[in-house]
Amino acid sequence: MRVEKRQIVKDISKIIDESAFLYMISYRGLKVKEFSELRLDLDDLEAECHVFKNRLICKAAEEINLDNLANIDLTGDTALISGKGDPGAVAKTLSDFSKKHKVVKFKGGFLDGSVLSDLDVEAISKLPPKEVLYAQLLGTLQAAPRNLVSLLNAKLSTIVYVLDAYKNKIA
Repeated sequence: MRVEKRQIVKDISKIIDESAFLYMISYRGLKVKEFSELRLDLDDLEAECHVFKNRLICKAAEEINLDNLANIDLTGDTALISGKGDPGAVAKTLSDFSKKHKVVKFKGGFLDGSVLSDLDVEAISKLPPKEVLYAQLLGTLQAAPRNLVSLLNAKLSTIVYVLDAYKNKIA
């Protein structure tokens, strides 16, 4: 392998290694202006979009011992989206962009050591944002103590009503 390609593989390896997630998309037919628009949208989410040869992406994955990523079957044009932010928000942005520009299609992804299919990435894009999930979890955790307090309060209220009725009956 030539020196230039070895350097590119090293750069790709660094991107893969430092990223919290990777998404691969097909972009054939996308105009330069539209591709720049996508990159700007991704910049806001702490994500980057790179175009590399498929073979070099697989070679870089091999070099950092990610065999499941190295064995992924990439064909055609591939843009590699990587980042450290919220993977759900990036997937949502890509999904919205693909709806606006029909030529953009998910090819797959890589998250937490697992290879994702195009359907998996689409499913991630439909998840609510992290903040909403945290709020739902907090609501679920608070529900049990709140229900217990309501139940105890209802029993105590019943006793108070009985005593009040007895007092009124006597008086």
